[in-house]
Amino acid sequence: MLHSQPLADVKGRLRIRSHLARQCLAEFLGVFVLMLLTQGAGAQAVTSGETKGNFFTMFLAGSLAVTVAIYVGGNVSGAHLNPAFSLAMCLLGRLPWAKFPVYCLVQLLSAFCASGATYAVYYDALQNYTGGNLTVTGPKETASIFATYPAPYLSLNNGFLDQVLGTGILIVGILAILDTRNKGVPAGLEPVAVGLLILAIGLSLGANCGFPLNPARDLGPRLFTYVAGWGPEVFSAGNGWWWVPVVAPLVGATLGTATYQLLVALHHPEEKSEPALDLEFAQHTREL
Repeated sequence: MLHSQPLADVKGRLRIRSHLARQCLAEFLGVFVLMLLTQGAGAQAVTSGETKGNFFTMFLAGSLAVTVAIYVGGNVSGAHLNPAFSLAMCLLGRLPWAKFPVYCLVQLLSAFCASGATYAVYYDALQNYTGGNLTVTGPKETASIFATYPAPYLSLNNGFLDQVLGTGILIVGILAILDTRNKGVPAGLEPVAVGLLILAIGLSLGANCGFPLNPARDLGPRLFTYVAGWGPEVFSAGNGWWWVPVVAPLVGATLGTATYQLLVALHHPEEKSEPALDLEFAQHTREL
């Protein structure tokens, strides 16, 4: 009896860790699929001189990649795929805060590894297109295949606003899609709806900086390009742009979560039981 309780505690902790490990593996695979397909579309367009792709095919591939990635890991990890969405889930109490840094680390690591896979698949194409000179700026730049960079006209302040607003819309849209008390989406089609949401954001808010909306999606590949040959300019380009797609989406996620809760979620009408169900309950009660 003296050892039964500690043994039960150990088993409980092992089950918790095992569950977290399964979530991490599913999240890693989901982000890997998302990043490989997204970056692959960019690599195909850039290294072909846009003869085999353009901005629309890149945006479309990224949107479809989100849909596939959610189907891959959604039932195990929730397919957050994005620290900004993980933060929103923590703010709503749907993800323990203790898991937040773990999810973020897994998402970052997966994005880094997916960048390596894209680099390997398109290595010959990159060498042919650049002549072996991997640059961040200029007519033959290829760093934007992996991470995002601002348009020449974009200031840091305007870019920050772009990312806050874009991520806020993303979170508002996802919360609406997942809100069963709202219009709702047919079960199993939520990933498709999220993919369409991403496409709409890309086609309307993608010109300034490629709508990263995801700290891991941007920082992981940026770290990869830093070590893979593009060098420190990946952090200095765009007046030190790199921190904007890391910090601004987290701010946007916080504001988006608060906005949906305050303007929509708190104002749903109270649920009422169906009359047919009430009649059935009454009949059952009389029979008893």
